[in-house]
Amino acid sequence: MIKRRDFLAGSAGLLAASAVAGPFGRAFAQGAAAAMPSYKPEEGASLRLLRWVPFVPAEEEAWLANTKKFTDATGVAVRIDKESWEDVRPKAAVAANVGSGPDMVMSWFDDPQQYPDKLVDVTELGTAIGGANGGWYPGLESYARRGDSFIALPICAIGNAVIYRDSHMKAAGFSEFPKDTAGFLELCKAMQAKGTPAGFPHGKAVGDGNNYAHWLLWSHGGKMVDEKGTVTINSPETLAAVNYAMELYKTFIPGTESWQDVNNNRAFLAGQVSLTANGVSAYYAALKDPALADMAADMRSTNLPIGPVGESVELHQTSTISIFRHTRYPEAAKAYLEFMYRPENMNAWIQGASAYCCQPLRAFENNPVWTSKPIHAAYARASASLRPNGYAGPLGAASAGTMADYVLVDMFAEAVTGQSSPEDAIRNAERRANRYYRV
Repeated sequence: MIKRRDFLAGSAGLLAASAVAGPFGRAFAQGAAAAMPSYKPEEGASLRLLRWVPFVPAEEEAWLANTKKFTDATGVAVRIDKESWEDVRPKAAVAANVGSGPDMVMSWFDDPQQYPDKLVDVTELGTAIGGANGGWYPGLESYARRGDSFIALPICAIGNAVIYRDSHMKAAGFSEFPKDTAGFLELCKAMQAKGTPAGFPHGKAVGDGNNYAHWLLWSHGGKMVDEKGTVTINSPETLAAVNYAMELYKTFIPGTESWQDVNNNRAFLAGQVSLTANGVSAYYAALKDPALADMAADMRSTNLPIGPVGESVELHQTSTISIFRHTRYPEAAKAYLEFMYRPENMNAWIQGASAYCCQPLRAFENNPVWTSKPIHAAYARASASLRPNGYAGPLGAASAGTMADYVLVDMFAEAVTGQSSPEDAIRNAERRANRYYRV
């Protein structure tokens, strides 16, 4: 095993490594070396991390490569278990509440807020990493904090953007992509008429379903709660959002009410839809398949249109990493996190993710991945532009529970499918949200 002084290699080692990574990491390397707390792994320590299944294989490869470097430096083996996006949340909650299972978890949105007392406080580490690397992006940071404490560390925002076939848009009579929701509806109508329809998930999709539903609501000025956490979903703005969603849904391919996170990718790559919203992973799936070369060349990305509210308001899939209190090796877990956030390691992971994972810290926003391909541009500022799902109220158990229960997603699904009238769907959402916010 390499000795602790080697594992904590000083500024010279960090500077050399970040020089390999390029100039985007150098500015913060020396400060990071000086400011980082040190953690000595427990004797005989080993770790287990639960994470979500990757959509971009190179992202996982980069994470595993960094993990191997950690193990080589410390002797601490790290087992990584993968679960589907939909299964990470319940499995993490079970582990937290029964007090056994993985030592760490990469989870979604404000999931850590559901069981903050079951997590190791990482305030010292979170504060030091932020201070050494230009600061955390506020939206991402809010998911990881409970008051003045860090109960998790932000990992990334998985940018959500419209992807579409440029030739199909032009065949529908549009020379450029509409920038507002009114024009967007007209485009979807025209593309449906041409047999190249759109499709957005109204099913219980952790990422894409929530991203779409929150954009619908926020773009029309609606919100689940006000600044004090009072449920305000039953509003004229929400009704306008629901009515707009119903008109859009008429242009979609059938079956989107049952879509989960993989379905819009599959439909797009199969040529069943020509417009949806997704991470950049769909582009890379097309790029690596010779049969889809023409599709990849025809793909474009853009940010979601601006609605009556007059500004870009989007939810992006966010992930945090937490340490469970039941771990036998909290010092080893903290050492692992400190290692993974070092500039040379974080930049290598961001670059490996090929614009799929947007950096959690401002120091890494100049990573060359963002300018390496035009299709990356729409994803480049996801961490800076995201709005937390609990807007406009405080994040906590209520916001986490409301999202985990798909209250907003179900509201739109009920209305667009005709299961409920728009007014009844909104009242149902109001009733369900109040179960969490009145506790």
